[in-house]
Amino acid sequence: MKGALRCLPTAAAAGPVPPATENLSYSMLLPGGAYCAGHAREAVHSLLTRHGLSDLCETAVLAASELVSAAYRFTPDREMMLRVRWQFEALRIVLYDQHPAHAAPRAAEECRDRRSRSMWLLAAAVDAHGGDWGLAPVLTPGGGTKSWALLHR
Repeated sequence: MKGALRCLPTAAAAGPVPPATENLSYSMLLPGGAYCAGHAREAVHSLLTRHGLSDLCETAVLAASELVSAAYRFTPDREMMLRVRWQFEALRIVLYDQHPAHAAPRAAEECRDRRSRSMWLLAAAVDAHGGDWGLAPVLTPGGGTKSWALLHR
């Protein structure tokens, strides 16, 4: 066919890109049961080991577990999404849950304070590692909460 577009690369592919720190970027849906904290720990440990970040494993595994556990305490048995990404020389672990939006601003603030206080172990571990953590409402009509931990190498 004259003038046909070619979708394949012209040079032979070098093969799949192996796991490296620079290409660590994963998202996974968790069904929301209490057992999901264990799945999150296993997944984060495996990902960091494969991508050359095993020095962050202990704190990152704890952070993922605490984020999932807090989401389960405040929104039991609801699906959540865990993201693990290396970006700007830091590991970012982000969890999105389906915590319903509060109609009253005061109720939303009280709920946020209660959740923040429940995450004291996460706060201590991340702080000891020179990182940061937090939570914020997801700006969607149905609500939701985004919680995260940021760890530096």
